[in-house]
Amino acid sequence: MASTSETGHAKNVANFESMISICEGYGSAYNPSKNAIKITQLKSLLENAKNAMSAVNTAKTAYDNASNAREIGFTNLRKLCTRIVNALDASEASDQLVKDAKTINRKIQGSRAKTKTASTASAEQSQEPRQISVSQLSFDSQVDNFGKLITLVASEPTYAPNEADLQVSALNAKLENLKSLNNAVINAKTQYDNAIIARNKVLYNANTGIIDTALEVKKYVKSVFGASDPNYKQISGLKFRKNKV
Repeated sequence: MASTSETGHAKNVANFESMISICEGYGSAYNPSKNAIKITQLKSLLENAKNAMSAVNTAKTAYDNASNAREIGFTNLRKLCTRIVNALDASEASDQLVKDAKTINRKIQGSRAKTKTASTASAEQSQEPRQISVSQLSFDSQVDNFGKLITLVASEPTYAPNEADLQVSALNAKLENLKSLNNAVINAKTQYDNAIIARNKVLYNANTGIIDTALEVKKYVKSVFGASDPNYKQISGLKFRKNKV
């Protein structure tokens, strides 16, 4: 379902189109001297607005698709990392190396090294600021920590699992795929943001956007017909709102 703000943008454009149709209906009575509110200019601005709206929709679809693909790609990462640590623990790696691997895995899992008791936590609250979060579950952090875990197990000569997906070559391929999926979302988000900025300029820029232009049209029509005339009332009821952007 479209958000209220997105619906508001579409409503502004729809009302602008209705306004142009009404102005055309006035025939020769609609003859402004100001170039920006002549019918040809209004139609050009409407076309720009429609194109900008379409560009936002296209960019949002691309962003959503990239986000969905990334989410699917990261689905089993935490389970895989736990298997990697277990495979390392089953090798001849030192206890310290296994401990380091478990520390990295905890960051990927988003868990504490040790669960604090209620009494301990209560005592600490009076001595230090409350922690906002111990989780490092953002996609960037997961990629970074997964890379660290691969580097660590690759440094252990006895880490040589028979399971194909746990082998270093497969892990590196997995890492590159996750990086690619994450970068695709970052790039798609940039394109989406840029499309929104471009749309907002067409709709809401001072003096040149469709909102301010529509208000100028209303002023002109009011000057031609008068506030009580049915012709003016046709257009005065159209609402244009500057949505938060």
